[in-house]
Amino acid sequence: MEQTVEQKLKALWALQSIHTKIDKIRQVRGELPIEVADLEDEIAGLDTRIEKIRTDLDDLEDSIVKRKNMIKDAQAAIKKYEGQLNEVKNNREYDAISKEIEIQGLEIQVCEKRIREAEFEIKNKTEGYESTLKNVDYSKGELDVKKQELETITSETQKEEDALSDKAEAATTHIEDRLLKVYSKLRSSFRNGLAVVSIERDSCSGCYNKIPPQLQSEIRQRKKIIICEHCGRIIVDEGIVFEEENG
Repeated sequence: MEQTVEQKLKALWALQSIHTKIDKIRQVRGELPIEVADLEDEIAGLDTRIEKIRTDLDDLEDSIVKRKNMIKDAQAAIKKYEGQLNEVKNNREYDAISKEIEIQGLEIQVCEKRIREAEFEIKNKTEGYESTLKNVDYSKGELDVKKQELETITSETQKEEDALSDKAEAATTHIEDRLLKVYSKLRSSFRNGLAVVSIERDSCSGCYNKIPPQLQSEIRQRKKIIICEHCGRIIVDEGIVFEEENG
């Protein structure tokens, strides 16, 4: 059997009343869920940074070992060339070997310079690593506190919220799809989640703009669904509110 407009309005107000109660429960949690998510993202980012620094430090340590080995090879080559100088037979051989000794000496200087640069970078990255570790520890401490707060609040209200959610789900079955879509769209359009509002002191209780007497009369007749000309919310009369609260 098709519902009357009055039945539709009552069903919409009943659903709004349930959702308002759920919203109030969630408001108690405040920004905690967002704060927890933000801290988790921050810690994940810091962990990534720590891993990157570790990799960089390992690479720098490897480069130092590599340069030290190159220095040893160059020193061995110099020693070998210096031994060959005693056996040269002409100036051309002497100059060639001397050039090799010079090249190896330059190689040692370059390696020593690169080692100093790597050690300086290791010092800076180690400081950054330790600072990031402290930030991670602090953020994890903050996260533990926030999670505990959220868990406490959630545990106190979850049972009530679940029951209301089940009630809301049941309430939607009494509303036609077209109206439910309008309701859902309106609800998501306003921060307070109010899609259906009542007349209060001759005004829309959603935006507080005055409702003309003629329009109030039409709302109270419950012959058609009327929306606020200012905010677009569905308006019901005080009688529906009273019946819901005292039903």
